[in-house]
Amino acid sequence: MCGVGGFLVVRTAATRKELEARLWGMVARLRHRGPDDEGVWTDCRAGLAHARLSIIDLSPAGHQPMASADGSAWITYNGEVYNFAEIRQELEALGYRFRSRSDSEVIVNGWQAWGPKIFSRLRGMFALAIWDRRSQRLILARDRLGKKPLYYAATATAFLFGSEIKAVLAWPGLSRTADLSAIDSYLTFGYVPAPQTAFDGIRKLPAAHYLVLEALPDGSLGGPELVRYWRLPGPRGVRHHRSVAELRRELVAQLEEAVRLRLISDVPLGAFLSGGVDSSAVVATMARVGGGRTKTFSIGFSTAEYDETRYARMVAERYATDHEELVVEPDAVAILPQLIWHYGEPFADPSAIPTYYVSEMARRKVTVALNGDGGDECFLGYSRYKAMHYLSRLDGMPRWSRAGLGRSLALAPPALQRRYKIPRIRALLQAPDQPPSRRYGFTIVYFTDTDKAAGYGDAMQTHLAGAALDLLEPYFAEADSLVSGANWADIHTYLPDDLMVKIDVASMAHGLEARSPFLDHVFMEWAAELPEQLKMAHGRTKALFKSAMEPYLPNELLYRPKMGFGCPVDHWFRSELKEFAHETLLSQSARERGLFRPAYVRRLLEEHCAFTQDHHTRLWALLMLELWFQMWIDAPTEPGVFHPPGATEIGGSMGSVAQL
Repeated sequence: MCGVGGFLVVRTAATRKELEARLWGMVARLRHRGPDDEGVWTDCRAGLAHARLSIIDLSPAGHQPMASADGSAWITYNGEVYNFAEIRQELEALGYRFRSRSDSEVIVNGWQAWGPKIFSRLRGMFALAIWDRRSQRLILARDRLGKKPLYYAATATAFLFGSEIKAVLAWPGLSRTADLSAIDSYLTFGYVPAPQTAFDGIRKLPAAHYLVLEALPDGSLGGPELVRYWRLPGPRGVRHHRSVAELRRELVAQLEEAVRLRLISDVPLGAFLSGGVDSSAVVATMARVGGGRTKTFSIGFSTAEYDETRYARMVAERYATDHEELVVEPDAVAILPQLIWHYGEPFADPSAIPTYYVSEMARRKVTVALNGDGGDECFLGYSRYKAMHYLSRLDGMPRWSRAGLGRSLALAPPALQRRYKIPRIRALLQAPDQPPSRRYGFTIVYFTDTDKAAGYGDAMQTHLAGAALDLLEPYFAEADSLVSGANWADIHTYLPDDLMVKIDVASMAHGLEARSPFLDHVFMEWAAELPEQLKMAHGRTKALFKSAMEPYLPNELLYRPKMGFGCPVDHWFRSELKEFAHETLLSQSARERGLFRPAYVRRLLEEHCAFTQDHHTRLWALLMLELWFQMWIDAPTEPGVFHPPGATEIGGSMGSVAQL
């Protein structure tokens, strides 16, 4: 696992030394991703940068950037390909010779042998760049599910790319301007969906795509061509012809294979164990198929409603893991600058905090950690899917009956109204003719259209007519129910743009590789063949998966209410974060930014602190956004200079490098 960066420049008089200096500037922003080795390479047209975290073949032979066998193609690669040994055997049969045991060399020689078809052969996670000197083409590629990130930007003089936005921003003179349409999407979802980023002019390469850019003979660059190379089988009309007992056995076998592949490592390996069903299933499977004692790591909070360490301990004791747990009482204000720095974009998922802490703890003992991400997407595990299931059933009720139910719900005590989000449920009952994305949107959005109309300031008024939720509509159109549509939308948006971003950034901030067995594409293709009625039998989330895990996990863990991997942000806004949130969100800079009306923000803060309304998700999104603006947009740094929290300037000023 590593950090990559690079460029393809318009023909220039810049010297090799000047171009290498820019590549080293990119490496400097990525060292936390790859602390073991680093390198740059350029032929004065293309340039590749690499910061290496050594996992397979720890020798200098695995150094990157790396050339193909004939030297005509070069690669910088971030990822882990689990079937590289099989592909290597095919290439050796074709006459290719290898200097290392690394998967990097397999990919670059595979490019020489098969071109873009190599990407469909890879089983694992990757974000990479290949410079093909024969065709004068730069190729960027990203894995099927988007586990590894890749950002890019085009300027008048160069096309730039990197594993993190900060590597792209290391290029001198690159503008740092907020994209307010992306900010509107962020305020809807809590993250910026691909291909947008929060920066105007910087894009994300979408999952399951590769990009081709040609250096033309006249010295200019052609337009980028974006190609999709894989699709998960769609949800419409899914059928199966096996008994439930057969499917349970297949599920266990598929999971065992996905886990076994992810135990390949030349460095110490362990697992995150949250106490939830998915991470517990991964640990149970590791104990059965792996060798030796599994190292497991758990994070908890003193606030009981957010603490799952008791359940994690059950699994650790059952499988005799080498278990460590830490109950965190974080200085919430102190951790925020680190999160803003590492994420590079506004990111409102509060579970980034425990993920950051558990990654830091695990890295002291291991270099690779397996996790349970993707289980909810594969087997319909979210409570919101249950809401869509019951909503579909309520749609069959006469309109007068739905209206009566809505009036009855309105009589519930205020505490229950807040706890169960009854106003949203009532709105759903009255909206059977609305587009599915709007109906599902009530369960996932941070700021609804009504919230935006009440709160948006002058700078955001033009985005009130926009509809960020339209992004989800095509996925519902491909499905035959609200549940499968919601799941299909999550797989293509929330999974790559929230969950995968969260785990990649939090783990790589500490030089830790995270592996996700449930996101093995073969496993996901198998799960995609199962109909909704089996995955969520009788409206019970994860029904098939939980029944398959009964021999391996205690029922008390399997069938308890879903908690989620969160942290007590709602409490923090009434205690540790209260003063800081008021000062930040109502500061002069925030008011002058004009994104939100100060009176609206003040009302959210006051109502939350008075326990009259729970606004913690909206307040967290606003706080992350304002701190992002302060660090990445307002900061009066010269181009290419960064000051991460708690550190001196990284890599020195790039301002002295000659402009292209």
